[in-house]
Parts: sequence; C-alpha cells; structure tokens
Amino acid sequence: MSRVGEKIRILRNENKLTQKTLGKKLGVSEGFINELETGKKVANEAIIKRISKIFGKDLDDINMYVEDKEDNYIPKNVPKKTVQKKDIINPVWNDALESILKNVPVYKTDLKTVISSRSLPVVSNKIEGYPQNKVFFMEIQDDDMIGFRIARGDVAFAHTINEIESNSLCLLEYNGNKIIRQVKKLDSSKLLLVSNSGSGVRTQTVYIKEIKPLAKLDKLEILL
Repeated sequence: MSRVGEKIRILRNENKLTQKTLGKKLGVSEGFINELETGKKVANEAIIKRISKIFGKDLDDINMYVEDKEDNYIPKNVPKKTVQKKDIINPVWNDALESILKNVPVYKTDLKTVISSRSLPVVSNKIEGYPQNKVFFMEIQDDDMIGFRIARGDVAFAHTINEIESNSLCLLEYNGNKIIRQVKKLDSSKLLLVSNSGSGVRTQTVYIKEIKPLAKLDKLEILL
C-alpha cells in the first residue's frame, strides 16, 4: 500500500465514508478508490486535490506519490551507470534515430501553446497509423470529463479530423471555445455532446453545423 493510499483510507474511515460513497463524490467507481488505497493505482494531482478538498486536509501528495513510484520501480537486468560527459551518441546513430523517430508536440487544449514534445516511431511514413502531420499530444486543461477518467493534467494522443465519428471522444470548437466531449450522432443534422465533471452525466443537443471537429482522442496517458 502506498503512503498516499494509506492516508486516503485513514481519512475516509475517520469521516465514516465507504469507498463507494467517496467514489460518488469524486465521480469515479468504488473499484477505483480501492485501487488507490491498495496502491494498485497512483492518484493524479487533480484527484488528490479533490480528495483534499472533500476531507479539508492537505494530503501533501506531490513528494509522496513521486517517491512511491520510484520506490516501487525496480528495473530488471539493467546495470547501474553514471553518465559521464564522454557518453556522447555518435552522429551516425543520431541520423539513424531521426529517420525512425519523430518529435510530436504536446499542446494545451487551445492547440496554440506547445508545452513539450514526445518521440514516437515512424512506421511506413505514419505514426500510430496516421499521417505524421496529423498527430499530436494534448494536455487536458479541465475536469469536464473526469467522470470518464479524463482529468486535468492527463495527456491524450490525438489525430486531426474533418468529420465526427459517432460515439468517439473528440476535441471540438463550439461557440468559440475548444471543448472535449463524447459525441453521438442523433441524425443527419444533430449531435449529442456528453460530458461528466463528476456530478453526473450532462448532455447537450447541437446542430452539426454549429460544431467544428478538430481531433479525435485515441489514447490517454494518466498523470501519476
């Protein structure tokens, strides 16, 4: 059990809450709370802040969960090595790596601010099956979709789209704002936008012509 998980369990018991009740307050499942407390999952910063707010106590989580993650990670068959200045990659290897890896930008949801980049392999001139110029990472900026386990600080891998695929998670432009929603096609002219900020599922019916599809979310990297 991680120290953060143990602290969550203690605070929950002190406040006479079941795992199910705490899960409802956070917009997550009972099983998710159990995995947090037993250390099978490590809470991201957004979840920690919400738990701290519910109990009115600071979990002092940042150092804790970083340390827990490092303590539980034991690399196998990897000798310890101190990197010296002489450890320089040969320029020939650099050229070879550049031909099979591409730096993919990590944007904020506005798709204008670049936070960092990630290296991904290029296969048959594509990345994850999509053209290289159509893929990117995006850092989630809010908790509008936390009920779908998509929280502030998580990083999503996405590809740009021109048309909406029903029952997909998409980045959309609506009323001048960029939002992430689950999208369902109702008919040839209407869409249902679904969100869940933790207090329950919310739906909104809009006309397709009012929406500009920007990207489809393919994978999610949860912040630990």
